[in-house]
Amino acid sequence: MSTLLALTVAGLVTGCIYALTASGLVLTYTTSGIFNFAHGAIGMVAAFLDWQLIAWGMPTLAAFLLTVLVLAPLMGVAVERIMIRRLGNASLEVTLTVTVGLLLLLIALADTVWDTRTARRVQPFFVGQQVTVGGVVISYHQLVVIAAAIVVPLALWAFLRLARTGVAMRAVVDDRELAALTGASPSTVGMLGWAMGAGLAGLAGVLLVSQVELNAITLTLLVINGYAAAVMGRLSNLPLTIAGGLLLGVLQSLAIGYVTISWLNQVQTSIPMVFLFLALLIAPPTRLRVGQLAPLLAPKVPGARQTYRAAAAFLVAAGVLTLVLPSGRVDSFTHGMAIAIILLSLVPMVGYGSMVSLCQLTFAGIGCVAMAKTGGSPLGLLAAVLAPAAVGLLIALPTMRLRGLYLSLATLAFGYAMDDNFFSNGSVMTQTLGLPVPRPLGIDNPRAYLFFVIAAFTACAIGILALRRSTLGRRLVALGDSPAGCATIGMGIRSTKLGIFALSAGLAGLGGALMGGQEGVVGYTDFPLLLSLTLLLMAVVWGVRTISGVLLAALFFELIPLLNGHLGAVGNSVLPLLVGLGAVSLGKNQNGIVGTVLQRTNGLRKLPALPHPRQHPDHDDATDREEVLTGAQG
Repeated sequence: MSTLLALTVAGLVTGCIYALTASGLVLTYTTSGIFNFAHGAIGMVAAFLDWQLIAWGMPTLAAFLLTVLVLAPLMGVAVERIMIRRLGNASLEVTLTVTVGLLLLLIALADTVWDTRTARRVQPFFVGQQVTVGGVVISYHQLVVIAAAIVVPLALWAFLRLARTGVAMRAVVDDRELAALTGASPSTVGMLGWAMGAGLAGLAGVLLVSQVELNAITLTLLVINGYAAAVMGRLSNLPLTIAGGLLLGVLQSLAIGYVTISWLNQVQTSIPMVFLFLALLIAPPTRLRVGQLAPLLAPKVPGARQTYRAAAAFLVAAGVLTLVLPSGRVDSFTHGMAIAIILLSLVPMVGYGSMVSLCQLTFAGIGCVAMAKTGGSPLGLLAAVLAPAAVGLLIALPTMRLRGLYLSLATLAFGYAMDDNFFSNGSVMTQTLGLPVPRPLGIDNPRAYLFFVIAAFTACAIGILALRRSTLGRRLVALGDSPAGCATIGMGIRSTKLGIFALSAGLAGLGGALMGGQEGVVGYTDFPLLLSLTLLLMAVVWGVRTISGVLLAALFFELIPLLNGHLGAVGNSVLPLLVGLGAVSLGKNQNGIVGTVLQRTNGLRKLPALPHPRQHPDHDDATDREEVLTGAQG
């Protein structure tokens, strides 16, 4: 009994931290309509700032208050003013990508400033002081965490119901224009919401860091666990969010203490992501979006004859390049072209259908493993396509009714779980020797293999453009613009989106198999979730709706290590800035770099947007919005 009580207390403490970070995430989302994937990274940076202040000699309590009440909220204000306010009524893929870029930027900056590879520990509050309750020892630090999880939600409830500013925040959630007519300032309310959300992220990060090592990746991913609690509250209901955080913490603690089955032990770290996926499954269906909230700039689709001519010219140029390219750059260029195929898989799903996948590199890894297990024959290449396509269907099928943000969160949960339980599994690949991957069709010559990968990219690009010109492609674009309109005329929304999701996953698997063939041996760190986010950012910044955009994104991605080698220590500061500038640029030009060029050369045509009130694309109706933030207005 004492063991059960001890595990429950430990789980409640962890659950309180999840509840705090999820409350900040819900607050940010409901006041801006943007899901902040960088929420965990903000908490991570706050933890490092708190450690730095203490290292400079500041008392622990003063450092804690300065970090949580001043520095973290200032980060939220800066993010809202510099990045979020510029987005306006941007599409889902743009808003998600901007916050993903912020996440990557904060991780890189933390590594540059503090060298996160150095082991650091942060002492908890009131070291050595504790009480005993029912035979269970509870530290004062744990009591502080529990008290914070009680006081903060109550304070938020009182602020949102009694304070004029809090009432304005609730009003802006329901109708920004109407709230503005009554004297509320939507921009000020949004800035305050981001400041408070960042403060709660900082509070969670500082409270969590004493339980784990001060590491940028570890802290960011642990705070991400709070996403599951936020989804349980449907990103709007604070009481349900807090209950979800507590339940998640207790379940995770009990699983660690009582589960003894070996294969279950391996998935304990993924319990929050399993919880997130289950929360998505039981969530009620979301309402279909009526139309784009902002005008689109649609790329002109080349005709079949133009496509074939461009493909032939590209292959001729590639053949010449293959012959003259220095030997030391052949493998690097091959790797870049394989990455280009993975990014090409984002074009039909993200660029045409406005469905955002956050784990394309995970599908690439599945394809690589499938070909490694079946050999480099044509059958192996087929397995590299079919295996991830089938897995993609299994992931998308139960969550397709949710659409939008929830589908993206499902892919996030899947990628996170695969990192911990598939690629690191000894039966898949050993952590010391990795997994040998044969080159397809027995092509051993590096230059010949480079041309083979380029030819594969060309063939896939021709197929994507043919898809775009087809009836299915037009249906897909229509779905991306107005799902409700498509449903009204009887179009099969679910079957179309499932087919494109499977196609995208299969195409990513092909790119992963070709990448593995170039490397010869892949390890469990070759397909991480954070790298998937980086690739998504690159594709959207360069232009995810065009073939040339994703090709340039892949080549630029491959140039980053070369630039880092030439810039030396300076590269650690310059490259994170490039990531941040890329994310910020999306606020001004949501079509990416290639979109800017096409727009100036009349390569884009503006499509009229349907009139639509500003609302959160994943909220069902006004009833949802009435329960925002308080969840208990009656």
